[in-house]
Amino acid sequence: MDKKTREAIRYLGYGKNAVDEHTLSLISKSFQDLESVAVKKSIYRIFRIDHEDEYNFSIGKIHIYSKNLGKNLKGCDQIALLGATLGTKVDLLMNRYALTDMAQAVVMQSCAAAFLEEYCDACQDNIASQLQKEHLYLRPRFSPGYGDFDISYQKPLMKILDCAKTIGLTMTDSFMMSPTKSVTAVIGISSLKEPCHRSGCEECSKTDCQFRRDIL
Repeated sequence: MDKKTREAIRYLGYGKNAVDEHTLSLISKSFQDLESVAVKKSIYRIFRIDHEDEYNFSIGKIHIYSKNLGKNLKGCDQIALLGATLGTKVDLLMNRYALTDMAQAVVMQSCAAAFLEEYCDACQDNIASQLQKEHLYLRPRFSPGYGDFDISYQKPLMKILDCAKTIGLTMTDSFMMSPTKSVTAVIGISSLKEPCHRSGCEECSKTDCQFRRDIL
């Protein structure tokens, strides 16, 4: 079983429970459908980060307070700011299934999340390969909504990347993204190489989250 399928199962809330063949079939079909309609787009830019103290820092004109992100960015004086989306056709696909096949719709939501995560991993690998030429290394990516990194930071991060123009990504007043299967993330850049440059649950303090990966 590949990582993408395991992630979809995790998003479905199975935990360590066995997955039935019917669900696996729905997952397989969802990924096939996503491959056929997704229009992946991404944008990243590198910014200097100015640390005021351990938990207060600035990215351009954006002032951020976050203990969790501050810990993640310790020792970094630059960040890569990433925006990524699967495009509007994925939203249309999910809406169609919501009207015609609720079981497939539920599975599709989880598969789309896993599909987006895989794409973000690929984007981050590309950034990492570029920075390694300069002997710089990435920290785990960290998105608004993780831990105490408030979701409201989504708006200024999207603005500084000009996401609406560059990748067609916008946001409502209630911080919902359009297209919905989209993400922004802050990725610390350091001259010190860490064992792993990708992470999510490992850096989030919400230990009671039902979608949390098992962390050894």
